[in-house]
Amino acid sequence: MTIRSAFAALLLATPAALSAGSAMAEPVAFEHARLIDGTGALAQPDATVVIDNGTIISVGIPAPAKARHVDLTGKTLMPALISDHIHVGLVKGTGASRDNYTRANILAALKQYSDYGVLTVTALGLNRSPLFDTLRQEQHDGRNPGADLYGVDQGIGAPDGVPPAAMVKGIGPDQVFRPTTPEEARKDVDQMIAEHTDLVKLWVDDFRNDVPDGKTYPMLPPAIYQAVIDEAHQHGTRVAVHIHDLAVAKAIVASKADILAHGVRDQPVDHDLIAAMLRQGTWYIATLDLDEANYLYAEQPELLSNPFVLAGIDPALRREFTDPKWRAETMAKPLTKASHYALSVNQKNLAVLYRAGVKVGFGTDSGAAPTRIPGFAEHRELYLTVQAGLSPVQAISLATGNAAALLHLSDRGVIAPGRRADLLVVNGNADENIGAVDQIDQVWQRGVLVSHGPVRLKN
Repeated sequence: MTIRSAFAALLLATPAALSAGSAMAEPVAFEHARLIDGTGALAQPDATVVIDNGTIISVGIPAPAKARHVDLTGKTLMPALISDHIHVGLVKGTGASRDNYTRANILAALKQYSDYGVLTVTALGLNRSPLFDTLRQEQHDGRNPGADLYGVDQGIGAPDGVPPAAMVKGIGPDQVFRPTTPEEARKDVDQMIAEHTDLVKLWVDDFRNDVPDGKTYPMLPPAIYQAVIDEAHQHGTRVAVHIHDLAVAKAIVASKADILAHGVRDQPVDHDLIAAMLRQGTWYIATLDLDEANYLYAEQPELLSNPFVLAGIDPALRREFTDPKWRAETMAKPLTKASHYALSVNQKNLAVLYRAGVKVGFGTDSGAAPTRIPGFAEHRELYLTVQAGLSPVQAISLATGNAAALLHLSDRGVIAPGRRADLLVVNGNADENIGAVDQIDQVWQRGVLVSHGPVRLKN
């Protein structure tokens, strides 16, 4: 068997068999690729990238003679996607419940992310220890198929407030703390720190969402969220905050929070917010797909004929999406009109903040509700980011190099010597057409081919 035929056999191997192995003993040379390196630099045509033992060892120089050669003519090579804001273990089928927080359900979602080329995810709250802590370490160690897992254990919200029990059935105090005093809040932070949380999560929102006469929830008081931020910082841990409105974003940034975990969606951002974020180095995650997902499948039912979309949708959810009554009810909801407005504002604000030099990460809030499909949501986020006015390369850089930088992960997100070989190969020129990112050909994790994408897995 020749080297090329051996490699062809490898490409036909099942993802389960591939993920069970370790990184290859011989270097692998990707040749004639259109390279998007995750730094925001222009795409490089006809590039060569060599990986060995799970690590990128060279970019742009001839491959060693002993390497396995992979011809990527007509394909784009880029870093695997990274999401700074998702949730796990909440959704199954058409509903969200604490009963869904199981090992099997979480691992299934992490595998789905990896099939869509998303190899690192950050679950921002509503998690339960010790299961979350155990799975997080197992994913770091590469013991299970699926995306690497970072995140927040419980998170902190207002009593009877956001996140509401109506969003996740049966949500309890082991998934979100609801302190009534600054002292309680500090103790809650200390517990999360003891459980080795990667970040601390706050919800500061009333869920009004610009819906006329919509139900609102109590907002977390400034004294409590300030105590949380101060306590977390004393431990050297950063704080990500769920926000919606400009006024809240300003107050949170003034309180020295580190990450706005959603975009400002009620009105245009202003000079004061931009200046404060630049001064403090505050990160911004727009989560554009969050609002669009509220109506997308009702408004564009043709998506349900797209195999790339269908591959990520549970059969029960697919039946709901195709029900004419569900579509009609969704389109008639006041939230649908409000979500259209929120997305439009969010896209404009993302473009303004990006061009102003604010640090922008990447996330979708996928997995928090049934309509936010793990993996596909991240691809939709790329599309919406380009629709907002960023170039495909700029959008991809948010989802790779920037997303890694937000997490302080210096070992991935960029194609450069010494970085981890988490790679995504797609058909076409992704720098010219963001839709090419949906044409997944290969997903490589730690230097091992683990998937050919969700569609080929289903067929």
